[in-house]
Amino acid sequence: MRTLHHLLTATTPGTQRSLISQHFGPGGGRKAYLQASLHADEPPGMLVLFHLRKALLALEQADQLIGEIVLVPMANPIGAAQRVLGATLGRFDLSAGENFNRHYADLSAAAYAILQPQLAMAQASLAALPDSGVLPNAPLPDVNQVRAALREACANLSVHSELQSLRRCLLGLAIDADFVLDLHCDQEAVMHVYASTPQWPHVEPFARALGAQVSLLATDSGDDPFDESCSMLWSRLNQCHVRAGGAENAWPLACVAVTIELRGQADVSHAYAQADAQALVLALHHAGFMRGPAPALPALLRAPSALAASLPVITPSGGVLVHSVALGQEVAEGELIAEVIDPISGAVQSLLSPCAGILFARESARFVQAGVRVAKVAGLHAKRSGNLLSD
Repeated sequence: MRTLHHLLTATTPGTQRSLISQHFGPGGGRKAYLQASLHADEPPGMLVLFHLRKALLALEQADQLIGEIVLVPMANPIGAAQRVLGATLGRFDLSAGENFNRHYADLSAAAYAILQPQLAMAQASLAALPDSGVLPNAPLPDVNQVRAALREACANLSVHSELQSLRRCLLGLAIDADFVLDLHCDQEAVMHVYASTPQWPHVEPFARALGAQVSLLATDSGDDPFDESCSMLWSRLNQCHVRAGGAENAWPLACVAVTIELRGQADVSHAYAQADAQALVLALHHAGFMRGPAPALPALLRAPSALAASLPVITPSGGVLVHSVALGQEVAEGELIAEVIDPISGAVQSLLSPCAGILFARESARFVQAGVRVAKVAGLHAKRSGNLLSD
């Protein structure tokens, strides 16, 4: 294992934080990148990577790893240090007010500009083909050359704050990976994953290995979260090429990115984390990062659904929250999900499921204000559009 320290931009003189990455296996080939707790108040992923680190050390010592596996066990040192009245507030940067998992750079246009000399040579060779009958000797840049351009584009990003330097650092570690796994959790939830719709065949082994009860797919969920900034840029590169007069699908979708929601914030135990770490080892084995035949995957628990079919249950009034449905339970449209009780007036607000589906996440606080999402139901039919992620 190699450990690297990446210095972040200092906010004030005399203070500077660093990001730690741990690297296993041989570099220069296939690469998987895993990070935990980009929202720093979501601790399950840190314990999972603690156990995964031990498994990877053993595999590395036994020369069983093919390619490089990178772990970032604490992806947000800024948020981890944000404590207000004794509570860690790790979802939003208190300086900028921005969600730590939004607004990552789209590197496609910058990388495409870096590739222009190679692209121009390829175009000139193709233009000469009808007259000469000679096959072009300057093909399009391959995936590895594109990844080099992406690394350069990321390194060229201008940063003016600690938050911007964290985003650049994380993106720089992941932008050239074949697989990117971003470990999160909800407040209270069953295991579920978010991924890109076209990449589902490559995501399914992870959903199966982890026992995900819900898999939510979207082509573009909005606001440029970390995972999509790694995966969607390949389709955006192809769009750049088409706009420049090139052919469609010049490059494959060469990065599979998955956001993994490790149940709820309080679901932190060695039993869960060891099982999840072994599930990740199994899925990475199936993805080709370990020698020998991979053990069989468990069955998929539930077919994927569109993220646009995931509907929130929002309370119009405040009070004591009483959940009526267990996590992971199938519900009918109009079924009672929870009640919000005004302790002063005695008024009871019944909250009903907006669709048929599975209740996969819910609010952990038991006293809420009006406008709070108290639950999420994964339905079967898309009913939302625009930005699909919650703040």
